[in-house]
Amino acid sequence: MQAVSPSHNLYSSSIIYPSKPRRLNHLTRLPIRCVYRYDSVQFPNGVGSSRADWQSSCAILSSKVSSQDQGSGDKSILPSNSDHLAAAVNGHKTSVDLNLVPIDKNNKPQPPAQKPLTITDLSPAPMHGSQLRVAYQGVPGAYSEAAAGKAYPNCEAIPCDQFEVAFQAVELWIADRAVLPVENSLGGSIHRNYDLLLRHRLHIVGEVQLPVHHCLLALPGVRKEYLTRVISHPQALSQCEHTLTKLGLNVTREAVDDTAGAAEYIAANNLRDTAAIASARAAELYGLQILADGIQDDSSNVTRFVMLAREPIIPRTDRPFKTSIVFAHDKGTSVLFKVLSAFAFRNISLTKIESRPHRNRPIRLVDDANVGTAKHFEYMFYVDFEASMADVRAQNALAEVQEFTSFLRVLGSYPMDMTPWCPSRGDEQSL
Repeated sequence: MQAVSPSHNLYSSSIIYPSKPRRLNHLTRLPIRCVYRYDSVQFPNGVGSSRADWQSSCAILSSKVSSQDQGSGDKSILPSNSDHLAAAVNGHKTSVDLNLVPIDKNNKPQPPAQKPLTITDLSPAPMHGSQLRVAYQGVPGAYSEAAAGKAYPNCEAIPCDQFEVAFQAVELWIADRAVLPVENSLGGSIHRNYDLLLRHRLHIVGEVQLPVHHCLLALPGVRKEYLTRVISHPQALSQCEHTLTKLGLNVTREAVDDTAGAAEYIAANNLRDTAAIASARAAELYGLQILADGIQDDSSNVTRFVMLAREPIIPRTDRPFKTSIVFAHDKGTSVLFKVLSAFAFRNISLTKIESRPHRNRPIRLVDDANVGTAKHFEYMFYVDFEASMADVRAQNALAEVQEFTSFLRVLGSYPMDMTPWCPSRGDEQSL
């Protein structure tokens, strides 16, 4: 096998094999909720004070440039005062100063047309010291919001109602990063996000581990014996099942989308017979009292989150790095041993291996004249290993893996979370 030099472009391409064109049409039809707040925002070059202003500017400017290119002398597209245009785009009324230059009747030389606005004008990459916009799933007070604050202190946290909406928010430049959970020490992997990592083309640029500290929340004045129902995220309910039984609560357990959303729902509907399992910060935000603190069955309850971005970071070797990949093979799982051997031979430690059904080809049929047709499940394999893509060992290992697989993709090579671990405490959620 030929060794791969450090300059090999294996990681920078991200998609090793095969390569498929990006499809955005089906994404744009999905509703995006709770992602962008229409606050007043100043865009570059002084073009408008909101997203609607920017869209108006883009539409009017494009029309103006097109007319100039055609050499038309028709000034009907401009009102009497050409420096000040009132426009309506997507139902938003706005007044925008574009400083457009009228077309001269005698076709005299005109100043060069303004440069068309681009996506970088809409949402430029944050400069050093500016505030990052970080998407997370849930509502304020969710553990994902706390993870976003731990990963990017002083960021602007943008709540999204679904995991996929958080992915789209980054892809559409509404957010700069997304922080999403991928596994919990008690509940295991969050399979939905593993599937979304493969469906979308974002890159993992970091990880953060957050101790989870659950509390039982209710409206002020409500006593535990009055409760008939407890609502929360399914994993939170399962992580507190034994403690709820020890508390002697004769309640039904109902699952909702997220922990903080359960607290918000109780406060909004004044439910005095219902409690929520959520963080202490959720109690503070929604005016609830804490009936019981630290009700998780295991104090060593930690959730691992990954940070996602549109572009990968440059791998380094001066600090511990982790690399995440996904691969598959046309002939089933028999290749798994060979793949694992490529890492073992180079003394590269694996921290996780996860299999997920191959959605495009879930079942493989094998015909045998003697025994008939056998049906085998097809899988995609997700693997995390402790090495940077700047490390020659990792490059050579993936070069060998590529020989055994029909599909291989590097999801990201990123710094490991090396913060000291400690069991969850009440003050962990005061982020």
